[in-house]
Amino acid sequence: MVDAKFGEPRLVAVYDLLDAGRGDLEHYAAMVSEFGARRVLDVGCGTGELACLLARDGVDVVGVDPAEASLEVARGKEFADRVRWIHGDATTLPPLRVDLAVMTGNVAQVFLTDDEWSATLDGVHAAVKPDGRFVFETRDPSQRAWEEWTRENTHQVQEIPGGTVESWTDLLSVELPFVSFRGTYVFSSDGAVLTSDSTLWFRERDEIEESLVAAGFAVDEVRGAPDRPGKEFVFVARRL
Repeated sequence: MVDAKFGEPRLVAVYDLLDAGRGDLEHYAAMVSEFGARRVLDVGCGTGELACLLARDGVDVVGVDPAEASLEVARGKEFADRVRWIHGDATTLPPLRVDLAVMTGNVAQVFLTDDEWSATLDGVHAAVKPDGRFVFETRDPSQRAWEEWTRENTHQVQEIPGGTVESWTDLLSVELPFVSFRGTYVFSSDGAVLTSDSTLWFRERDEIEESLVAAGFAVDEVRGAPDRPGKEFVFVARRL
């Protein structure tokens, strides 16, 4: 099931404004250059920020996402006509032979069962050419990021066309390795209040490494996230 903030058109329309400052995308773009990737698969591409950034630089990009509303926003962006957009997920891809697959924005944490995660890894493995790479990030559970997901820490008021949207996050439950939270969005133009519930799986580093190896990848290295030092693992895996 797609969270409302990615699938509800009114929330998707303001997603980029509320999630501004995506410094992590610069690091992914840098890795595309580092690995000399000319064909890239963006799994969980969302509203297409990274895909369009890479397409601008001449990279052949495929963006896949299960949220049609997010893809609609993506298709309206500059350079979107250079991207191949697919409504689906890693398990429904057509035959591809990309140099690099990426998952940004902690997409790896939305898969809540071992079967879902394994199927996703299998789909990415099939899409990446031999010796191609799979790069993604996930939060380090030891840093307990959820402790900062309070209304006080997350409250913001953002101007949007026709008014403002006030938003905040409330932590719903911590039943490790699962953490659930709710985003609330209040639109000033008509007083509408929309919510989006999410649950993430905080996997340990060794669990993820083992799952990658089982799916046919070699873990070349695990980096830190330059924009969030000490808080995340950035896995660089190579397809065997």
